[in-house]
Amino acid sequence: MDIVLNCLNPTAIGLLLSLIFFCFFLYRSKLVHGSAREPPTVAGAWPILGHLPLLMRNSQVTLHKAFGAIADKYGPLFTIKLGAKRVLVLNNWEMAKECYTKNDKVVSSRPKLVAFETMTYNQAMFGLAPYGSYWRQLRKITTLEILSNRRVELLSHVMVSDIQTSIKELFDVWSSKKNGSSGYAVVDMKEWFSQTTFNMTLGIIVGKKYFGSRAVVEEKEAQRCLKALEEFMHLMGLSTVGDAIPLLRWFDFGGYEKAMKKNAKELDKIVGEWLEEHHRNRALGEKAERDQDFIDVMISVINGETIDGFDADTIIKASVLGQILGGTDTSSVTLTWGVCLLLKNPHILKKVKEELDTQIGKERLINESDINKLVYLQAIVKETLRLYPPGPLSAPREFTEDCTLGGYHVRKGTQLITNLWKIQTDASIWPNPLEFKPERFLTTHKEVDVRGHHFELLPFGGGRRICPGIYFGLQTVHLILANFLHSFEILNASNDPIDMSENLGFTNTKVTPLEILIKPCLSPHCYEIK
Repeated sequence: MDIVLNCLNPTAIGLLLSLIFFCFFLYRSKLVHGSAREPPTVAGAWPILGHLPLLMRNSQVTLHKAFGAIADKYGPLFTIKLGAKRVLVLNNWEMAKECYTKNDKVVSSRPKLVAFETMTYNQAMFGLAPYGSYWRQLRKITTLEILSNRRVELLSHVMVSDIQTSIKELFDVWSSKKNGSSGYAVVDMKEWFSQTTFNMTLGIIVGKKYFGSRAVVEEKEAQRCLKALEEFMHLMGLSTVGDAIPLLRWFDFGGYEKAMKKNAKELDKIVGEWLEEHHRNRALGEKAERDQDFIDVMISVINGETIDGFDADTIIKASVLGQILGGTDTSSVTLTWGVCLLLKNPHILKKVKEELDTQIGKERLINESDINKLVYLQAIVKETLRLYPPGPLSAPREFTEDCTLGGYHVRKGTQLITNLWKIQTDASIWPNPLEFKPERFLTTHKEVDVRGHHFELLPFGGGRRICPGIYFGLQTVHLILANFLHSFEILNASNDPIDMSENLGFTNTKVTPLEILIKPCLSPHCYEIK
């Protein structure tokens, strides 16, 4: 007996208890659901850990492509096991349509993952909150106050002003770095897109600028904030052993939860300082309504109330952080991939430049009313979102009831991941699916949009949990990309092909910087900062 006790160190005890729990879970599930036809389960699951080791083994392949290859073998619906958790992976537009229409309500909740609990104020960030009254109230507030079409239209002049200022500041960067013989300068567009989208979103949400001539903080502080946001998106995409086997969460293998807590603390401090500053300003005197940013509006709407156990300050901080992350990262990721694809396809770049010159000319910058005329540029954005959706795997959902999907029985508590990339590169829907061909959205797929009505193209998700910031995101991407391409000639800075390596966190970012050559192509007065 003493020998046995000496062998049972905390790790062994945890593993033993997990094994007992796992076996009991399998036995009970077999009794209850043994007769029902369920989606096929991928072979090779390990005892206790399930498919975690197999997923880690394929770390050189992005998860959405690994799942796509599995779907080719097992069909459009298959199940993987993460410890005791069952995860249904959906890879087909017809299944997506059935899921987000017929079964939408029962699959509109979120699981309680370690990252969601640790980094979103215990799921107070409404985009990752469980389905229920809290989610409905916060979505309504956020949609009406910042993300509605009317609200975005009212803010369009602010967005245009910010973008045009950023273009003029990029001209100054070019002027200081240009090569005398070629007239080109090397810039990192991945960084510029991040800073531009962050600056614009921050101005609308918080009323501040962190980069450029109107920055209110030093460059070091601005970079620290942007880096923390980027790290947040990376950590949110990680699965921990604690998600698969809750009994082993205490060990924090890999140190992921420790990193999540550190990042959450840093962002809470940043957002908390913004909120305190707004409270102080309100105490000194109300802002005029026209000067109110999103934090001011949230303070007025929440008015110190508690909603479903969350206090007012927590709700506001979670909402602010969610809006900044949603408005910054997804847009900058799309812009980066868009420019990569244009540089790899010079004939498409030439065609969009011709459209810009024809519709706008070279004597002014672009404003919001010009976007409707730029149909080819809009097709380029659609095609970029098709090939490189910001989140190629949708944020996980959870079935709250047993249901039937594609003729299969799906158990309550099963998690759902939709492989958007696989759906959007389905050869039966998209001829030459991996080819960058914006023309398809002007001809064969002219009527297909990205707003959740067509289930073969779902970069923003579908159903009632569809991203509420679609209009804001599209407006941001269209305005920035149009102004940038209109204002500068661009070339690959290297003789090597553009590196298209993907780094999948919560969003699908480019691994390496995007260093390209730029040169102004408009009349000089367009770049004057007044």
